[in-house]
Amino acid sequence: MKHLDKISYPADLKLLAVEELVELAEDIRQLLVSTIAETGGHLASNLGVVELTVALHYVFDLPEDRLVWDVSHQTYTHKILTGRKDRISSIRQYGGLAGYAKRSESEYDAFGAGHASTSISAALGLAVARDMAGLKHKVIAVIGDGAMTGGLAFEGLNNAGSLKKDLLVVLNDNTWSISKNVGSISKYLTSIMTDEKLYKLRKEIWELTGRFKRRDKIRETISRLEDSVKALLVPGMLFEKLGFSYFGPIDAHDLPQLVKILKDIKKIEGPVLLHVASKKGKGFTPAENDVVSYHGIGKFDKVTGKVPPSKSFLPSYTGVFGDTMVELAEKNDRVVAITAAMCSGTGLDDFARKFPERFFDVGIAEGHAACFAAGLAAEGIRPYLAVYSTFLQRAYDQVIHDMALQKLPVVICMDRGGLVGNDGPTHHGVFDLSYLAAVPGITVAAPKDGNELRAIMHYTLEHRLDEVVAIRYPRDTVPAEMEKEIPKIEWKKWEWLTEPTDIAVLAVGAMVTGTLKARQILLDKGIEISVVNARFIKPHDPDILRAVKDRARFIITVEENTVCGGFGQAVADYLINEKFTGKFKNLGIPDNFVTHGTRAELLRDVGLDPEGIALAIKEMIYREHKTAAGLLQKLVLRKNGGSKKKNGSRQMKLTVEDS
Repeated sequence: MKHLDKISYPADLKLLAVEELVELAEDIRQLLVSTIAETGGHLASNLGVVELTVALHYVFDLPEDRLVWDVSHQTYTHKILTGRKDRISSIRQYGGLAGYAKRSESEYDAFGAGHASTSISAALGLAVARDMAGLKHKVIAVIGDGAMTGGLAFEGLNNAGSLKKDLLVVLNDNTWSISKNVGSISKYLTSIMTDEKLYKLRKEIWELTGRFKRRDKIRETISRLEDSVKALLVPGMLFEKLGFSYFGPIDAHDLPQLVKILKDIKKIEGPVLLHVASKKGKGFTPAENDVVSYHGIGKFDKVTGKVPPSKSFLPSYTGVFGDTMVELAEKNDRVVAITAAMCSGTGLDDFARKFPERFFDVGIAEGHAACFAAGLAAEGIRPYLAVYSTFLQRAYDQVIHDMALQKLPVVICMDRGGLVGNDGPTHHGVFDLSYLAAVPGITVAAPKDGNELRAIMHYTLEHRLDEVVAIRYPRDTVPAEMEKEIPKIEWKKWEWLTEPTDIAVLAVGAMVTGTLKARQILLDKGIEISVVNARFIKPHDPDILRAVKDRARFIITVEENTVCGGFGQAVADYLINEKFTGKFKNLGIPDNFVTHGTRAELLRDVGLDPEGIALAIKEMIYREHKTAAGLLQKLVLRKNGGSKKKNGSRQMKLTVEDS
């Protein structure tokens, strides 16, 4: 790695000859494979943009020029070249580098991201701000073709084309979906079209035609001729019609060609779109052959590419969901599955193979997916929308307006509910209980384990519901073995898991298992609590909630959701209205964005691991007893004229300590 050792910042990169950049790219590729083999992360997408990233940093002047990455999971090379090379082994690790662009991490990260289709809109904002300040730097957005399936990308393109701002959009087409014309003719045409002399000649001809009386007709003829030639040779007319000067497609792994094209484009003013064709997983054969598995991957052998077998014999919630979807489809031929570019991520691979005519992957377009599901439901189809909790946020209007308002029975299956781990704050699904609970006429469920998830899903099919049902489950293995029989479930009812006591804990979803473990920790300290499986967040179970309120002196809610507007806050409102005189505590995600790390590390940090739950309950009881002890001591002193009764004081001290 003779070249990479010399590179810390883009300024160092510019000291190399173009030919040396090719060797540098290979050094970076080796570093990526060896690093991600140890840490896990996004491999295939990062291997596919090595040359493109090197070329962009070589040609443009970062951070004065602004570089915006869509989704930004492919920024590992960018981080290596912008002062973070020595920390790259900490990528996505607790306390280490984020797996995405992050403004607070580096001045080279012009805009943070984690969801798709945002880069063009954000870059346009940066470009307009630049012009308002009278500055001249360049703004570049890099967007993958997957992100181009999102409507927001085209909203940004439409606005950028109409504003005519100086902006470069690089379309990284890593599946070759619109790159059929890559080859010598296309490469030659792009070289000519981006040539500075030709660009000036075209501009001069345009200005010259303005002197003729019939200038409009002459210009129209010239434009038609140019459009006809482009339409025959390149697939970029859509972008031209949106107001962009289109160039490409070109090979994203031809570094010398990339550098030349980018240098020429740098001199062109106005909105420009450069279409590059890259190969996902480039340079690592296992990733090239299986881009889906190696898109986001855990630790693997850097030589063979093999992933070590899982240590758990229990399935994941995602796997249980996928298996159950197949069961539902076998029972009813009107069951359909919908996903927004997350077939494997949501566990629908098997469903897609067995029922291809009933499987719909709509691309990165969650809003469309939700509205599409509503349309299906309106005609009696039974749609199941599989989506990550964090991505459902992008379809909130459709949940309210198109589903709930019309009482359409769509079942939303929310994977990655709660803290997801190393992907960090852009992917934590910690807001869904809050924003869904605000919607009238919706049932929100959080099963405690895989068996309950399966039971709830079967219930939604067996009963004709006139409401939206949202089912939320974590990115984790199920806590108990799967049963052969489908357990019965009382719809919209909670479940006592222990005998009632005067300390009641209402636990939601994945927090049930942790709370039961916390109960055992407290039992060892002589404290007995009761645990309720509050598996329906909306609506509440009025019978059990009333019984808890009437019996318990201490009520605690535990949810893997923000404390703002979540399950606990709703329970608190009920208790206030019912004039509850005991003590209440809500355990959940604090009102801030949680960093990246393993799920276990993050649950510990926010106090939602078994030890944290037990400690919070113990401290709550201790404070109450301490307050009571203080009041009792004052009464004793007053009654005895200020003298202390040693035995009474000692007895109270023991009670407090034992608590």
